[in-house]
Amino acid sequence: MPLPLSHIRVLDLSRVLAGPLATQYLADLGAEVIKIEPPGKGDDTRHWGPPFAVEPKDGVPGIAAYFMCVNRGKKSVTVDLTTPEGQKVLRDLAQKSDVLIENFKVGGLKKYGLDYEAVKAINPRIVYCSITGFGQSGPYAQRAGYDFVVQGMGGLMSVTGQPDGTPGAAPMKVGVAISDEMSGMNALSGILAALLGRERTGEGTYLEVSLLETTIHALINQASNYLVSGEVPQRLGNAHPTIVPYEALPTKDGHIILAIGNDGQFVRFCEAAGFPQMASDQRFATNPQRIAHRLELVGLINQRLMQETSAYWIELLEARAVPCGPIYRLNEMFDDPHVVARGIKRETTQGKAAPLPVVANPIRMPGVDTTSAKAPPMLGEDTDEVLSSVLGLGETEIARLRKSGVV
Repeated sequence: MPLPLSHIRVLDLSRVLAGPLATQYLADLGAEVIKIEPPGKGDDTRHWGPPFAVEPKDGVPGIAAYFMCVNRGKKSVTVDLTTPEGQKVLRDLAQKSDVLIENFKVGGLKKYGLDYEAVKAINPRIVYCSITGFGQSGPYAQRAGYDFVVQGMGGLMSVTGQPDGTPGAAPMKVGVAISDEMSGMNALSGILAALLGRERTGEGTYLEVSLLETTIHALINQASNYLVSGEVPQRLGNAHPTIVPYEALPTKDGHIILAIGNDGQFVRFCEAAGFPQMASDQRFATNPQRIAHRLELVGLINQRLMQETSAYWIELLEARAVPCGPIYRLNEMFDDPHVVARGIKRETTQGKAAPLPVVANPIRMPGVDTTSAKAPPMLGEDTDEVLSSVLGLGETEIARLRKSGVV
């Protein structure tokens, strides 16, 4: 079976994380993704190492592990968009593409004749997606978007970290660039929806995604709780604001996650833990009561869990359908038999940099491989092929562009 996006061409003018993540998904699903990079330098994340999957050598950028995680399946084409000829090359590519994605500052591509209105004039079917920190309008529109800054401004850090008055209490960012990642996935969703809409109308559209709005939207129940109650959520560490017990708890040799979501699960937990009477105790019998007596309940559970090992509790509770799990380091996670059985750690087999280890695309479809076998490209690896196959340029013209520094 062909991959579902094998008929789609994407002109990728994005860099770093949010845009490249979106286009990696598109590449995995079969799209031809042409990643545009500055000659001699490339995407900033090529240099964000060590570690490097391919070491830089003699001034030629390699492939940092960071770059590797969001750029497989793509074609790297070097173009200097600050030159008139480079701008023409990009407009010609845009004219022959279905999607253009960029994450320049607001208005940053207008001076190059690559803004939406300019591209739409030559390709009305284009789906044009802009990713920014704060959106295309409003008082912060011209600010650069940085994931860490947006995690703070978007309220995420105010509900992440240990509670005030406890050791290590402070606002805390998520351990990965989650605002960037979610923005990339929102961009992916918008692009796919726009492509579906284009099948009916025949026309493309303009999409915008901002890190700030993505982060605020991702607050989900925390934002909803505030809007309904007017009470500002506080940091609870690993605890849940409206479900108890639902957190990481200590055992004899470490910690486990206990994720009890209803009263029936709580009854089964109490029976397994050896204090069945706790399930009928009026302080703990229902979730609202457990929330009201959170500290008292968690203290009692801690005392019992610390009498046995994490492995003991996980085996016991899983057998009774009580939601729980270990807290893995990455080496333990990749060695877990389920992770191994699902083939989540993969290896690319195509491209100059292959083989390289990658994490499989989590979207799976029967009959097709939704993780591209093409390794993240070396800088400019596909320049000649794309200029020839897509734009029809001959060897002489490509050599002239290369000599003049345009590509």
